[in-house]
Amino acid sequence: MPGLFFEEFSVGQSFAHPIRRTVTEADNVFFSAMTHNPAQLHLDEEYAKTTEFGARIVNSLFTLGLMIGISVGETTLGTAVANLGMDEVRFPKPVFHGDTLHVESEVLELRKSKSRPGQGIVTFLHRAINQKGEIVAQCRRSALMLGRPL
Repeated sequence: MPGLFFEEFSVGQSFAHPIRRTVTEADNVFFSAMTHNPAQLHLDEEYAKTTEFGARIVNSLFTLGLMIGISVGETTLGTAVANLGMDEVRFPKPVFHGDTLHVESEVLELRKSKSRPGQGIVTFLHRAINQKGEIVAQCRRSALMLGRPL
């Protein structure tokens, strides 16, 4: 399903994105390696056993990217000009290898662009939720969106 144009969004509109994703050990190790993050908490199982988590946890930036990525299909695919920023990024619970995440999004704000006629800014609240129903990540994301073609 393609993304929506600016005029197709409304404040309070919500999306329960259909894609779910089970996070694997490979996801975590590859992402940590690709981003040069050597944190033992992501890569060293023996070390992680000594922490309050008892096991390795998934790199939070992978979780953030996955959450945003899952939201794209129903919101911004093909209609986004650019991401303008992500604010209030939170990770209230850790993600572990084997967790299955789904994502919900809500439109918080809409504003027509003053400098770009025919475009507008949409502010979303995205939430990633694990198989236990716990929110594991959330953020506000502002995106510059195309207006509907004339």
